[in-house]
Amino acid sequence: MYGKAFAPEYQGALTTLSVNSSLTDVLDAGTEQLRAAERAGKPGEVARSGLAVAEAQRRLGRVADADRAWKASYRAAREAEDVGAMAWALWSGGTLARQRGALPLARRLLQLAADLGERGGDIVVRGYSLAGLAETGRIQGDYEAVGRLHEQLLAEARRRGEARHTVWALEGIAQMHRNTGDYDTAYALFEESAEIAERADDRRGHAWALRGLADVVSVRDGDTERALELLSEAETTCRAMRLSSALAYNHKMRGNVLYRSGRYAEARALYEQALAEFREMSEPRGEALSRLGLAKSLARLGRDRGETAAELADLAGTLERIGLQHARKMVARAHEELGIPDTGLVLAGATGATR
Repeated sequence: MYGKAFAPEYQGALTTLSVNSSLTDVLDAGTEQLRAAERAGKPGEVARSGLAVAEAQRRLGRVADADRAWKASYRAAREAEDVGAMAWALWSGGTLARQRGALPLARRLLQLAADLGERGGDIVVRGYSLAGLAETGRIQGDYEAVGRLHEQLLAEARRRGEARHTVWALEGIAQMHRNTGDYDTAYALFEESAEIAERADDRRGHAWALRGLADVVSVRDGDTERALELLSEAETTCRAMRLSSALAYNHKMRGNVLYRSGRYAEARALYEQALAEFREMSEPRGEALSRLGLAKSLARLGRDRGETAAELADLAGTLERIGLQHARKMVARAHEELGIPDTGLVLAGATGATR
């Protein structure tokens, strides 16, 4: 039995905020409380309010502001000698690093956060930090190493009846099954996560689950219209909550669905839209994946084969610099699909994450 989803990153005077509060409301409330805490000389409350500010800025795609906010939160927590608040600030910084494509830094910060959470007796931040490490490994394609951690975190979340973390773990495991071709298992897990998220009123988790279902419906069933309906439902939530990153990934997935159905001109427009959105928020992984979809769409629409080959070669290097183990295989598959000779790429690594 799961209770209503809650947002443990909204702390101190901000605990009344809902997991579904719009990010602009979170930012306004967090900033107001932060300034009040600074005037009152309460570093502990500065740290807790600053965490909400950092997370709102990150999810709005304002990378530089988010970077300053989590670091300021950490400094205030250290001044207050609040180990738990220090852990939460490091979790926010590690999550931002992953979003920016700095995966080694993400691992370091998230491991530090998990260690501090354990030392401070905060099992929630420890769990969130371990979840962040698992997601970082999954993005890199290191499924064997992080699959067990996903399962462990799922079991812990189920035992505590924590809906939001259960949804996250189910979606991560589903994504790995989807990426390795086990579409039926992936669909069942995405479906369960969508149901739990809906009952728990976790609108963000529900939107991500719908995106996963749309992907499987498209690739497994070839049901383009159903996939687009699911993505439209998820987009409504993303816009209402101002989930900039989730919205951009939704648009990229819509491009994927259209591309698979042979609607290349429509796919190109969606990839271009997603690419602009990712660039605006400085999210290199989403940018690179949108570029890959765009390159394939343009090739289908008659782009010069030499230009396509050069674009794919550049993308291979970009994806590898981000730290994605599956980069060579993703690009090699594009070469094969488009019938463009691949003279420098070696098939290696796991099938790639798409989230």
